[in-house]
Amino acid sequence: MPKRRDDRMPERVNPRLRRAVFDIVRNQLSANNPPETMQTLNRLQAEGHSKDEAMDLIACVVVSEIHGVMSENRAFDNGRYVAALLALPTLPWDKDD
Repeated sequence: MPKRRDDRMPERVNPRLRRAVFDIVRNQLSANNPPETMQTLNRLQAEGHSKDEAMDLIACVVVSEIHGVMSENRAFDNGRYVAALLALPTLPWDKDD
């Protein structure tokens, strides 16, 4: 079983922000939009991650994309977002290491 990673979304994040990010993930899953969110959740669970761990990883991709949009003043890029989902459990900020 994969060990818990310390570089995922920490529990000490502002609780309102954390809820908002997980609402985004749940909305994507509910609407199946993009479908890669559900595919990624299922794949991560099949690889041995718990549902909570998989949701944390997906939430990290959401946060990474929001951060990029806001800090770099760029448009949301669904292709980049989906590519980051498909790369999980490698986190977007781990790619530069």
